[in-house]
Amino acid sequence: MCTRSQAVQRLLTAVAAFAVAAVQPVLAQTSGWQRLTTTTAPSARMSPAMAYDPVSQRLVLFGGAGLTQNLNDTWTFDGTTWTEMVTPVAPPVRNGASMAYDGATHKLVMFGGFDVNHYLGDTWLWDGATSTWTEAQMTSPPPHATGAMLFTDPLSGKAMMFGGYNSFTVIPVYSTTWRWTGTSWKKLFPSTEPYPRGWGIAVPDPLQHNVVLTGGTGDTIRSDNTWTWDGHNWALLSPSTQIPAYVSAGSAFDPTMQAVIVLGAAGDTWSWSGTDWVQLTPVNSPPARSAMGMAYDTDNGQTIMFGGQLSNGTLVNDTWRFSGQ
Repeated sequence: MCTRSQAVQRLLTAVAAFAVAAVQPVLAQTSGWQRLTTTTAPSARMSPAMAYDPVSQRLVLFGGAGLTQNLNDTWTFDGTTWTEMVTPVAPPVRNGASMAYDGATHKLVMFGGFDVNHYLGDTWLWDGATSTWTEAQMTSPPPHATGAMLFTDPLSGKAMMFGGYNSFTVIPVYSTTWRWTGTSWKKLFPSTEPYPRGWGIAVPDPLQHNVVLTGGTGDTIRSDNTWTWDGHNWALLSPSTQIPAYVSAGSAFDPTMQAVIVLGAAGDTWSWSGTDWVQLTPVNSPPARSAMGMAYDTDNGQTIMFGGQLSNGTLVNDTWRFSGQ
């Protein structure tokens, strides 16, 4: 015969077990993608650069590959409406560029991409206070590349960059790590480097105080692996479940889910728990695609995905919101 305290303990254990078993299905059932209806929108495209700008409190989208040509238009999204920004100066046309916020200079930093016939190595700064682009001039820029991964360093708050692709070089994929100084890129020499790749995902995880890196194309080198950056060094992890090595997947950290969210090329949605990848079962999902723009809209508390290339090759310009509630 058990004592009262033992009975209470058993009850608490049973309740805890039920809660653990119930939480994941509830999250899976209540999370989902919703297509938004907007009065205006950028034209259909793939591989745009897209990031959240805390200064203007807007998502910023630049360029990409359109139906007939590469683009160099700039759009902002306020949570409900896309607005094209007419700027005095604009970066040249490109697709495959990437950008991230630099907390030290309070600007978005955009690097590289591919125009029509050339890989690009230029760096452009978006000032959300004035809605203007400025090219950063430097004597020793990083090698020209497309598909480089830019992210905000969790330690310094500065913009950083890893990897990239350039078929014109002897080794077409890079494994170098760079930090933005405010005026130029500084090459870092961590003791451990991820396998080279381009078009992977690199997303800051504020809960873990690091950046999670996975996927992309590594030419002949595997990219189905997961790494983290802690502000000093890279570390190779061994999650029990590894997300597929998607190229140009959509990704963002979603505070509602308290996880990095990835939209894969198969239309599947994944979350990063900090130690493992978990495939979600949202109630609704966008058509399968790759090379979309995706970022978390901090001002409106929502993860936004735009455009991309469907699995049948069609370019689209739809806007979707991910919700974890």
